[in-house]
Amino acid sequence: MPELNYALDTFYFLMCGVLVMWMAAGFSMLEAGLVRSKNTAEILTKNIVLFAIACTMYLLIGYTLMYASSAGGILPSLGFLIGDENSVDAVLAGGDDAPYYSARADFFFQVVFVATAMSIVSGAVAERMKLWAFLAFAVVMTAFIYPVSGFWTWGGGWLSELGYSDYAGSGIVHLAGASAALAGVLVLGPRRGKYGKNGAIYAIPGANMPLATLGTFILWMGWFGFNGGSELKVSDVSSANNVAQVLLNTNAAAAGGVIGALILAKLWFRKADLTMILNGAIGGLVSITADPLSPSGLGATFIGAAGGAIVLAGIVALDKLRIDDPVGAISAHGIAGIWGVMVVPLTNDGAGFIAQLIGTVAIFAWVFIASLVVWLILKVVMGIRVSEEEEYEGVDLVECGLEAYPEFMVGGNR
Repeated sequence: MPELNYALDTFYFLMCGVLVMWMAAGFSMLEAGLVRSKNTAEILTKNIVLFAIACTMYLLIGYTLMYASSAGGILPSLGFLIGDENSVDAVLAGGDDAPYYSARADFFFQVVFVATAMSIVSGAVAERMKLWAFLAFAVVMTAFIYPVSGFWTWGGGWLSELGYSDYAGSGIVHLAGASAALAGVLVLGPRRGKYGKNGAIYAIPGANMPLATLGTFILWMGWFGFNGGSELKVSDVSSANNVAQVLLNTNAAAAGGVIGALILAKLWFRKADLTMILNGAIGGLVSITADPLSPSGLGATFIGAAGGAIVLAGIVALDKLRIDDPVGAISAHGIAGIWGVMVVPLTNDGAGFIAQLIGTVAIFAWVFIASLVVWLILKVVMGIRVSEEEEYEGVDLVECGLEAYPEFMVGGNR
């Protein structure tokens, strides 16, 4: 029986990781839809390469930093690779200390999370950042910055000891990614033509709303693995019931986010703004991620609806502050992430507001400051922004040498 349970939980864990990996496609499609056509190939390049960098750097350094350090600490222990696989004898021994899924499955599930955090950054800095500066930042973010705050929390560090609760990562993953994105946007500056004199804000529409909508649905689907896999097992009645509740609440919160954003957009703009609705869905998903188990289905709907409305308000507020985020990632993942972490004590008696607040501030402060330092170093060493002429022409040709939507082909043989 231990072997069967081990095999089942390992398989479940791996399949949830596959669903989370599918979210990389969702981010790619969403971001490609919300940028202008002349920048599409470059943002797709960023998304597939950042995934490869995340997988490699987390394998080499990040996973060990996050999970092989002493409990309760602030600084993780430096190490490399991911250690040995669980032995058959350890599994068959049974008991509370026996492993119930493969160590390799755990790595696979965690590595797609770090890639998700990095994907949040790519959309926020879109259309004006140099490709190689972004990729250099991805190396540091996935090897060091994310694993340190991950160690503080899921790795058993000081925030875990304090009682910080974050089931699947509203703060650990989403707020972290948004904090790194905010630091990058502040150093980078807004796109040309986005803001005018006397507080004027000019909309820069995305090129492909069907693609952005497809990306949102892919993210919605992948989130079932993101939250469902965080239960870690499914081989007993209690865990199976928990997984079912988690998936129910995840779906309910996403639906609530759509409805919340739709209603607020209609009241505020007199229009059903699709881009706000799409971000509302993501905001609802981010909001429930800190605790998708404790609320009822209706409670999850309300949490998601509030998250969707908060995202819309956040996007407008950031624009007024002249913080240019082409896809709304900072609001959808950062502001909604804070809401998700702080709402946990309302439905989970085991969580306290003070611990949640300290955890939120610590994650934001660490990731934002560390990222800001890295962005500033990159700005000095290699520059992070393309020239005004290159931005006008589009970064596809400058960085990738091709266009995502070539209208004409000149020369060549059929």
